[in-house]
Amino acid sequence: MEAYRDQYARLFGEDGDVVLLAVNSDSAEDQAAWARDADFQFLFASDPDSEVGKLYGAARSRNVFIVDPEGRIAWRAIPFREVDPTAYEELGAAIEEIAGER
Repeated sequence: MEAYRDQYARLFGEDGDVVLLAVNSDSAEDQAAWARDADFQFLFASDPDSEVGKLYGAARSRNVFIVDPEGRIAWRAIPFREVDPTAYEELGAAIEEIAGER
């Protein structure tokens, strides 16, 4: 998540058109404390029973989904290779492509 934080402006822009929502099974309280301490500029959602993760087929690994303005999954990385710099380049290109389609 720190890599997202550090690259947030470059990847997601600062115009508010893209919203990053991190979902995991930690409690809301734990996530809020971690987000404050690490100065994350995006949202977290608690999924303690992994119901959302199961719906997306993402209950066990780190995955990234881009949901378009119509609510459809427009791009996904399963699993997301968070330690690979090219993964962020691919993510940035996907965001730009989807934003350009609007």
